[in-house]
Amino acid sequence: MTRLSRLPRRFVLGREVAVAAGFRARLLGLSRIDREAAGSGLLLPRCSSVHTFGMRFELDLVFLDGDGEALEIRPAVPPRRLRRHPGAAAVLEIPAAQGGETRAP
Repeated sequence: MTRLSRLPRRFVLGREVAVAAGFRARLLGLSRIDREAAGSGLLLPRCSSVHTFGMRFELDLVFLDGDGEALEIRPAVPPRRLRRHPGAAAVLEIPAAQGGETRAP
């Protein structure tokens, strides 16, 4: 059982993802876990910026507005980076596809 399996789940942009509801889940995000354990991704509500410190793989980041619609997609963000979108209400972290092809919607 991974730490993500204990989190609530929600459908976002056609995929079921874990929701980082608490402080610890929001702080850690998908860091320090393997790509396979990351599943289909993690939603960070009430968030307009994320870091990829501690990541073991690249992330596709989808910045969402208040209605859950994509504002911007940043594919294949490598570890040890900060990314933000000032107008975002949430961020969806998705493990980037291997080979540089994005899996983000």
